[in-house]
Amino acid sequence: MSSILQLNTMTAISPSLKLILNLSKAHVILSRRLETRLSGHGIGYTDFAILLILHQAPGQKLRRVDLAEKVGFTASGVTRMLIPLEKIGLVQREAYERDARVSYVGLTDIGKQIFEESLASAEVVAQDIFSTDTITTAKAKKLDAFSDMLTELGGNII
Repeated sequence: MSSILQLNTMTAISPSLKLILNLSKAHVILSRRLETRLSGHGIGYTDFAILLILHQAPGQKLRRVDLAEKVGFTASGVTRMLIPLEKIGLVQREAYERDARVSYVGLTDIGKQIFEESLASAEVVAQDIFSTDTITTAKAKKLDAFSDMLTELGGNII
């Protein structure tokens, strides 16, 4: 059997491209659902991811370049995303005493509170999507395996 799926007589697509396209669509749908729920906390999906990463970091702070790597953006992209979070008091810049060229970003007390509240909301979305109240051991293993595969593709967010 061929590794190319026939969509019609004119188009062929590989299973790996099909997976990429389906992941992309799923990302859009899941992001939209999270955005809707998180907007009640005054943050969006990417903001939530940044707060999550900082919350999990040692001392709840990271160098901007490390944060950028974890979230999957460039350092300048993360800097642009941090500006509004800084303005509303969820994160703060911290200078590195040994090297003025290095800056850290840390979670503020308000940022911790908003993260914890938004985490509960994000968990509700996850439970709704995956019906975690009826998750079986087999289903949990499949979710773990799929998460492992995604980690291989793009690394861990936390």
